[in-house]
Amino acid sequence: MKHQRLPYRAASAAALAVVAIILLALAGEGASGQTRPIKIINPFPPGGTADIIARLMADQIGRTRGATMVIEDHPGAGSVIGAEFVARAAPDGNTLLIGTSAIMINAYLHKTNYDTVKSFEPICNLTQSPQLIFVNSESPYRTVADIVAAARGKPGEVSIASTGPGTTSHIAIEMLKRTAKVDITYVPYPGNAPTVNATLGGHVTAGIANYADVAQHFKAGKLRPIVIFPPTRIEPLPDVPTMVEAGYPDSQFVLWFGMFAPARTPKDLISQYSGWFAEALKVPEVKDKLIGQGLYPVGACGADFAAAFSKENGDIGRVIREANIKVE
Repeated sequence: MKHQRLPYRAASAAALAVVAIILLALAGEGASGQTRPIKIINPFPPGGTADIIARLMADQIGRTRGATMVIEDHPGAGSVIGAEFVARAAPDGNTLLIGTSAIMINAYLHKTNYDTVKSFEPICNLTQSPQLIFVNSESPYRTVADIVAAARGKPGEVSIASTGPGTTSHIAIEMLKRTAKVDITYVPYPGNAPTVNATLGGHVTAGIANYADVAQHFKAGKLRPIVIFPPTRIEPLPDVPTMVEAGYPDSQFVLWFGMFAPARTPKDLISQYSGWFAEALKVPEVKDKLIGQGLYPVGACGADFAAAFSKENGDIGRVIREANIKVE
């Protein structure tokens, strides 16, 4: 049988079709050159703050970059299970972790199968959730100086509640105690809601929680904000001073949510992902959704986040050792 030669135009069209198929296949790999979805591991229970942030980021990056990101929940042991999963994952850019400073705290207080600094590559500090000290609206205390003065006058009688023990807010209380050199009783509760209820009921002198957990009580006039831990004031509470302004710069503390990759993930991928997340955080719709949840975009990525992460790890370790914080 003789092979029939295609006419020139038909051959050109066939060649163009092959090229188009190849280009489409390459485009299908996404900007990262990966064919598999990028998994973001949420080490906390589903539906929580970390889950909300991860899904917002995944949706935005999916729309703008064509990359498929899926959220996998690996809760347990205060985020240790999820963190260990990512620490063991292949450093190929396909597995990321959304985490908080709990990564650091857990490594000091528990036996973990990861090293806080050596096991992860920091990508981007995404958002912060401002924590603050508040009191019952009928409390005589209106400033952190009032609380410190009362603690000096009656050592051990002033109490501050928070989620804990061994949490970011517990660390914040220990920082204040050491900075102000006062004896304040720490009262741990299993979550922010019980902490708020204890303060509403007058069972403790003051409480610490995220702004989002107490905002409605401020509006209703049932609770009064005293001071916030972040280094700058927040828009919803323009008259509430920071710890720095109150005279306790060594007591500032920020609850942040950041993105990490396993150690030894290629630097070019870390740089690429840093750009993606930083870009997503600048989108007005994304910013509005985050702020609506009481979360404030940060967007400190790459080397800046890595340096801050390393410094905070050292600070947390020092406080835990000095306060002899232990958990059962």
